[in-house]
Amino acid sequence: MSIPDSDTIFRQSLEVHLAPLQALLRDPSVADILVNGHDEVFVERGGMLYRTDVRFASPEALMAAIRNVAQYVGKTISHESPMLDARLPDGSRVAVVAPPTARRGVYLAIRKFGRETMTIRRLVELGTITDEAADFLRVVVVGARNLIVSGGTGSGKTSLLNVISGLIPSDQRILVLEDATELQLQQPHVLNFETRPPDRSGRGAVTMRELLRSCLRLRPDRIVIGECRGGEAIDLVQAMTSGHRGSMSTTHSNHPIDTMARLETLCMMSDVQMPLKALRVQISSAIDVVVQVARFHDGSRRVTQITEVMPLSAEGEYQVRDIFRFRARGVGGDGRIQGDLECVARPTFEEALRVEGLEIPESMKRLPPPRSTADGDETRHP
Repeated sequence: MSIPDSDTIFRQSLEVHLAPLQALLRDPSVADILVNGHDEVFVERGGMLYRTDVRFASPEALMAAIRNVAQYVGKTISHESPMLDARLPDGSRVAVVAPPTARRGVYLAIRKFGRETMTIRRLVELGTITDEAADFLRVVVVGARNLIVSGGTGSGKTSLLNVISGLIPSDQRILVLEDATELQLQQPHVLNFETRPPDRSGRGAVTMRELLRSCLRLRPDRIVIGECRGGEAIDLVQAMTSGHRGSMSTTHSNHPIDTMARLETLCMMSDVQMPLKALRVQISSAIDVVVQVARFHDGSRRVTQITEVMPLSAEGEYQVRDIFRFRARGVGGDGRIQGDLECVARPTFEEALRVEGLEIPESMKRLPPPRSTADGDETRHP
């Protein structure tokens, strides 16, 4: 009779403690499970939130489940340390906030691990992006342009980054850096890295900045960072401008022009001191394309803009230029938002792509070519 290993024991224990959630964890239509205390559970389906009749037997039963998760990942959750980030055995991400920080009991959020391997073609079928825009992104990625996926909370930034990074040629060495592993690149030469929080003694932390600096010595062809949220932005920007072309990440922002300001703020959180004008020059030269994604009130997630980042204006302001822009046409009888992601301009780097043997989609060539790098519909940010 074989003795079960520690992972098997944990899985079995977790199934017992999270028994009220098992049906939701197995339901492929559920993307997120949100527990607001032991007797209130919501789920997200199709981008919309729904309350369920699921509940834990008591606050103590919910807390026992949380402690079980914490024990598995080698962490603790207590009155003195009331927050926890962890992963379930299937890769689902768990975030917990407990009393006294949480006022109504334990708050638990589970972002389920996607079992379907999402592709750019699948996003076209779902209406997230058009064929034309997907083909353009494929050229952008193969052409090693630096790219940022931007959007609000829950807009699908990570999922979209996962799909876009899947367009990287399979003969390249890709380094993926995340706070919690979510990206699922399928290329044969992928190295995954994960930050580490300090232990209960405050030691052993590995930050994203430290991780990125070390990874730059590992000869990457591409660097993919799950999300820029701190001072590591300056290291990514400098890597992008010093030969690591085709790198990509995500950040929280509601508009491409705001993405540049967001990256500027994150860079200023580092210990690198430089004049504001020099920092802006670096950011604007590092980022080639911003892909903006949004979640609409009908629950759908769509690419709303694919935007080229232009050189700074004479006044030192950021400038961006939409290549694709979503135009809403109203709401259909089914309550779904109707609209199209339209090509509104050709990229100024089209000729540079052609020199590299790459062509933008033929349908985009119906538009007149830009007369200069300062041409087009630009948005500025002081």
